[in-house]
Amino acid sequence: MLALAIVLLAALLAGCAPAAPPSPADTVLLTPHPTPTASPTAPPSPADTALLTPHPTPPPSPTAPAPSGSLHSDKTRIATPDATAAERAVLVAGNNNFAFDLYHRLNAGNADGNLFYSPYSISLAMAMAYAGAAGDTARQMADTLRFGLPPERLHPAFNALDLELAAAAAGMLPDAGKTAAAPALNIANAIWGQQGYRFRPEYLDILAAHYGAGLHPLDFTHPDGRKDAASQINGWASDRTKGRIPALVTPESFAPCVAPKWRCTRLLLTNAVYFKGLWAEGYDFDRSATNDNYFHRKDGSRVKVPMMRQTWEFNYAEGDDFQAVALPYRGHRLAMTVLLPAPERWDGFTTGLDGDRAAGIIDSMRPRSVILTMPRLDLEQSISVKDLLLRLGMTDAFSDTAADFSGMADFSAPASVDRGIYIGDVLQKAFVAVNEKGTEAAAVTAVSGVSFPASIPPTPLPPVIMEVDRPYIFLIRDRNTGIVLFVGRVADPSPAR
Repeated sequence: MLALAIVLLAALLAGCAPAAPPSPADTVLLTPHPTPTASPTAPPSPADTALLTPHPTPPPSPTAPAPSGSLHSDKTRIATPDATAAERAVLVAGNNNFAFDLYHRLNAGNADGNLFYSPYSISLAMAMAYAGAAGDTARQMADTLRFGLPPERLHPAFNALDLELAAAAAGMLPDAGKTAAAPALNIANAIWGQQGYRFRPEYLDILAAHYGAGLHPLDFTHPDGRKDAASQINGWASDRTKGRIPALVTPESFAPCVAPKWRCTRLLLTNAVYFKGLWAEGYDFDRSATNDNYFHRKDGSRVKVPMMRQTWEFNYAEGDDFQAVALPYRGHRLAMTVLLPAPERWDGFTTGLDGDRAAGIIDSMRPRSVILTMPRLDLEQSISVKDLLLRLGMTDAFSDTAADFSGMADFSAPASVDRGIYIGDVLQKAFVAVNEKGTEAAAVTAVSGVSFPASIPPTPLPPVIMEVDRPYIFLIRDRNTGIVLFVGRVADPSPAR
């Protein structure tokens, strides 16, 4: 009964060759772990949740280079960002196309398994990193992430979109006596920085003003500090996801800067999305109509799973190679769109699926009586997004020699202890469950953007039958802005064993 995701931008690493020998009293900083090797289809083990990649080995030194003096932004989040409707539309279109870029890269490594991820959460976390990028690093990030606006317009547009979603969710507060139906859409950002590190004040200002992200100083240097760091990060993740992701890191996820490999964690950027809601009134499934039936896998095998059944007037579309139906959540602002390729047409349909094709299908939907059968669903996913971004062309940001994040800190200053910063990894954990009552997903109140016919046809069309008994794709999206919050592919809905 829940859809949620949390992205950990395993950030941003600093090269640690000191400009001058540090004093023994200097604070020792942390080294990153090697890049995780978990596959997109299997959650990593605790040892694999290491966040950062190593720098080349600088000359040994008795102590690690240490920053002195920390900076914090005194900016508050801009409540009325200067972003036009056209700019928000450009942002949404780019984010949705990036969502399907990710889908195709994930599919290339796992063509027959289940997938579930939040492209919006990844875009938000990466936008916070982009705020500190420069040169070719920034250009590659913008191209890969489909950021179609210049930085000075992108960050206000993200802020405007995020605040619109938050306001819509707040408008869905239930009437007295209906608290059980209360929907939730919670999106949160945070910065976790090495205490005492001198980030550029203008970088911290951007994150505070447009992402509501404050800096949380942590000490990764000693066992007690690492234990406290893991506790704080995990507490934040658990709190923002209603306890569904209680453990993101462990104290062993952090390693101190020690000779001969001075590698230091400087910054972690996190984003969490929690999404909960009931089906709109009349759209929930009668539990007594749920029966075990066969779901046909892509390889021709089949598995018996609980199949829900519902006959109702849904927004529906079909073509030679697909059927599509939209299931609205309470308030009719958010919806789950199910895309069911025709038998033997899976490869052709999914190969050509992108943001524009998905938008065209959704725009073509019209009310139609549908006899809908679909499985209950319960999926968990942990993915490392780094390899996907590399294959999409974002290479410099992950390079310890080419990355340019000079917008985060002044590495040329005499007092700088670092050569530079690069991204070690981008990780996401996600979970979704769908049942007869809903998708503990977002349900917010707003005017529906779906086009309805001007008059009722004199002869009603007969109901169509849509049996979701084979692999399908689903989107959870905001119908007003069009932003895709979650993307899923169901290859086998049977419970994980």
